[in-house]
Amino acid sequence: MFQASLKLHSAFTVGPVSRELFGGFVEHLGRHIYGGIYEPGHPTAGADGFRRDVVDLVRELGISHVRYPGGNFVSGHDWEDGVGPIEDRPRRLDPAWHSIETNEVGLHEFSDWLDLVGSELMLAANFGTRGTREALHLLEYANIPSGTTRSDARRENGREEPFDVRMWCLGNEMDGDWQIGSKTADEYARLAAVTARAMRAIDQDLKLAACGSSWRGMPTFGVWERTVLEHAFDQIDYISCHAYYHEEDGDVASFLASGVDMDDFIESVVHTIEHVRAVKRSDRRIDISFDEWNIWYQAGETLAVDSWPVAPRLLEDQYSVTDAVVLGGLLISLLKHADRVKAANLAQLVNVIAPIMTEPGGPAWRQTTFFPFATTSRLATGTALRGVLDAPEVATAKFGDVPAVDAVATLDGDRAAVFVLNRSVDDTARFTIDIAALGIDGPVRAQGIWDEDRHAKNTLDAPERVTLRENTKVGRENGTITVELPPVSWTCVTIG
Repeated sequence: MFQASLKLHSAFTVGPVSRELFGGFVEHLGRHIYGGIYEPGHPTAGADGFRRDVVDLVRELGISHVRYPGGNFVSGHDWEDGVGPIEDRPRRLDPAWHSIETNEVGLHEFSDWLDLVGSELMLAANFGTRGTREALHLLEYANIPSGTTRSDARRENGREEPFDVRMWCLGNEMDGDWQIGSKTADEYARLAAVTARAMRAIDQDLKLAACGSSWRGMPTFGVWERTVLEHAFDQIDYISCHAYYHEEDGDVASFLASGVDMDDFIESVVHTIEHVRAVKRSDRRIDISFDEWNIWYQAGETLAVDSWPVAPRLLEDQYSVTDAVVLGGLLISLLKHADRVKAANLAQLVNVIAPIMTEPGGPAWRQTTFFPFATTSRLATGTALRGVLDAPEVATAKFGDVPAVDAVATLDGDRAAVFVLNRSVDDTARFTIDIAALGIDGPVRAQGIWDEDRHAKNTLDAPERVTLRENTKVGRENGTITVELPPVSWTCVTIG
């Protein structure tokens, strides 16, 4: 057993926790929509075709908003295909995921689903095969009350009131050669700036996210962000980050330290934002939308080139306890940067690299990764506190020596929550939390994810093999809380 500690004080403020940190992502990909959230004829489906068992789980997950309809899909998608009478909608090839898109679910239907789960819409526009003109048409259709051809068409299609979409993505991963219509930094930056300016001429009260690098390993990382910001600084609110992590070749130590990479990624982008702000002598604030993040094993499923199926099984990773612990660590990283990361989207929600899985005609269940996200979404409120952390180090092949424990806290009135990760593969941590300076009292509870078998998963045959566990090894004396953290574990300690 090793010792680690966290000292908290209300002066150690990071920033307010934005509710938009707990967003999700739904793409027309694999069985995410068709056979996932939408399955007419399923025993739990309503007349609208949406599975109510999935609705209940998404509500439990605590998603603030959902980015839609992609992802890679959006770069070849015509939004007009998904509106109007369903029987008249076209079936299209989706070259992004080599599938047939039936367009049974479009903007209207998805908005109805969001009403069921209690989430807002973050709408992505096609900057691959389309551009400014089509984005303006979509904005007119979605947000103008009436009196124009497109707003009146929306009303004729059954939506009297506007969708009133506040958050918009200006394309997706436009630096990637896998993206339909990918662009150079200059090409994309000019298009994003022109389109953002035109969109604000229609609706000034929008939150616009420009594409950052697809991931920090891109050869243009940094230069891409700087170029986009130089062109669009005065027109956008966010620049995006995307990151996925997975265990490679049994290197669990590096995997458990994935948050170190996310921390550095965020801080690098913030430095770039501040550099451009200084050069422009601007007092405008640009924040980060970390609008894709998750654990993804990127197994590289491929479909036969002469096959164009509807809703094939793609990217259906099954997550272990270790995966869930790392995901909890990534949430800690996002909270540690709550001053600059103002929106984030777990990618994705159902079946596709998802915390929720379904079986056609059968049950829906929670993957291991469901639990740290749902817990953090529910309990991380108020203000994020970094605290003073003291912990020994563990060695990793990718990141060198890193702290064996990572932690962050939130304070909301007389309630606090501490989120903590034990990166050690072998050793229990005796973790003490000094809350004396917070002046709070009340019951203490510790829950988390760990297991004697770190590879344990939830499956169709064993859907509740892993769940949130109660940690009973908690002590309290005066202003100090002590909790034992098992190896490879993520824990949330609540006070008050």
